[in-house]
Amino acid sequence: MTYAEIVGQLELDGATYDEMLAHARADFPYEACGLLAGEDGQLRRHYPIANAARSMTYYNMEPKALLQAMNDIDDHDWELLAIYHSHTHTEAYPSSTDIELAFYPEAVYLIVSLQDPDHPAIRGFDIRYGEVTERVVTVDGIKAPTGPR
Repeated sequence: MTYAEIVGQLELDGATYDEMLAHARADFPYEACGLLAGEDGQLRRHYPIANAARSMTYYNMEPKALLQAMNDIDDHDWELLAIYHSHTHTEAYPSSTDIELAFYPEAVYLIVSLQDPDHPAIRGFDIRYGEVTERVVTVDGIKAPTGPR
C-alpha cells in the first residue's frame, strides 16, 4: 500500500462528507470510523468500518472489514488518504489516545465532531510522531465547518 503525499489541505466531495456524517450519526453515541482512499491525492472511495470497541471515547476498526478495505485499496493501486473517526461529545481535535495510536503518519486523520449535533464539524490533522499539525479541509471547494476550539 502506498500513502498519499498530499500537502496542506484535504478536499472532500459533498457526497463523501455527507456519507461520513451519516455514518457518525448512525453510530451515535459510539464513535464511528473508516478510511478514505484515492490516487494522486484525489478521493476515490470511502470505506465506513464498524467500531469493534463500541465505545463513546475511542475506536477500534473491526479487523476483518479493515483488512478487506486495505486489500481493496491495494487491488486498485490506490493510496490511503485519510483515517477518520467521530467524536460524539467533544471537539474535532485529536485526543491523547488519538495521538498515541496514530500509526499511519502518512495519512490525514479526520475527526467529525457531533459535539453540537445541529452543527457538526470536521477537521483534519497530520499526526506524526506525537506532533499534531492541522490541515485545511474543504467540502466541494468550501472550507469545512471546524466547530469551536
